[in-house]
Amino acid sequence: MHELPGDLREALIADGTALDAWNDITPLARNEFICWVEDAKRPATRERRIRRTREELEEGMRRPCCWPGCKHRERTGS
Repeated sequence: MHELPGDLREALIADGTALDAWNDITPLARNEFICWVEDAKRPATRERRIRRTREELEEGMRRPCCWPGCKHRERTGS
């Protein structure tokens, strides 16, 4: 599992609706959002992904849109 980065934590705390949704999703789903944000190579991309995380949570999405999943998660094939 990934640690919640400070910039994403601050963005969630600043948005009560997104924070409530964050607290309602599974740890695995939170990990997917964190990995998606952490995977950004440029600061501008990271900022955009943090903004989109808030927006997607507000819209009721439970996983990042169009994200194949955390590449760090072990795949067991089952």
